[in-house]
This record gives sequence, structure tokens and C-alpha cells, in this order.
Amino acid sequence: MTIFALILLAFAMSTDAFAAAIGKGVKIKRPRLSYAIKIGFIFGVIEASTPVIGWFIGRAAASFVEAWDRWIALIILSGLGVYMILESLQPADDEDDRGQKQSLLLLCFTALGTSIDAMAVGVGLALVDINIALASALIGSATFLMVTVGIMLGSAMGSLIGKRAETFGGIILIAVGIWIFASHTL
Repeated sequence: MTIFALILLAFAMSTDAFAAAIGKGVKIKRPRLSYAIKIGFIFGVIEASTPVIGWFIGRAAASFVEAWDRWIALIILSGLGVYMILESLQPADDEDDRGQKQSLLLLCFTALGTSIDAMAVGVGLALVDINIALASALIGSATFLMVTVGIMLGSAMGSLIGKRAETFGGIILIAVGIWIFASHTL
């Protein structure tokens, strides 16, 4: 997998967190940059950790699924991509947000919820020749950037961008799954 493909994957993994950040930013009249950076950091660390966990799970099972690895990667990534696209078509949740005084525990659970797909991607990455430390760092960095920007843009841009970003991320995941399948088949 090339560095370009890893960067695309990293930004695709961060789009659901970006959508959540925009949703949170919409509810805050004037978000502070320090608040956005803090939230971006929390999301980035958690999003960077989950593909590593998935990678270890995938490595443990790699010898059992080696003959089917390209199919598994294709199915996992494409399935997550389709799921993200379908989620982007759903109406936004009206959750109770206490603005910039949201609890750390709730933020961590939200970040974990948006990073479950990154854990599944980590399982898929274990089946191909990939530097998981680099992939994890790129995913965490992209998420940090996207969440920080999402919080700041949320009040100005509304929820429209968030859903479109999630759709785009789903398309990227499907494309990466097809690319992995094609590069291991041909």
C-alpha cells in the first residue's frame, strides 16, 4: 500500500469523527480554539489506537485466513464504506449537548464510537503488508485535524458538510478495499 493510499485511508477513517465534530460545533455558538484542539486530541488518540488493536487481532488470525485475505479486506472495507454512506443518508440525531462543558467520559465514548470502523480496518490491514505504526499515526493525525477543524467550522457551516464528508469517506473506503483486492489478485 502506497503512502498516498494510506493518507486517503486516514482521511476516510476521520470523516465520521469530522461529521460528529461538525454536529457538536453547530451546537456551540462560538467555540474556542483551545476547546477544539482538546477534542481533536482526544478523538485523534483514540482513533489512532483502534486500528492497532484491530491489527493485533488480525495478525493473530492471519495464518488462518491467509488464502482469503484479499477477500476479507475487500469485504470489511467495502462493508464499512457502504455503512458510512448509508449512515450519511440518515437524519442527524438531536442529542443533548452541554456545549463546551461536555464530560471527558462522554467525549471518549463518542470518539470510541466513531473509531470502531478504524479497528475493523486494522484487522484488514493486518492481512496485507502494511506499517501499522505509520497507518495509525496518519489516522490519528488526520482525525485530530478533521475534528479540530470540524468543531470550529460547525457553527458556520451547519450539518450539511458533515453528512457529505461521511459519504465521501465511505466512497474512499470502498475504493481502498477494491485497490487492495486488485493489487493482491493481479
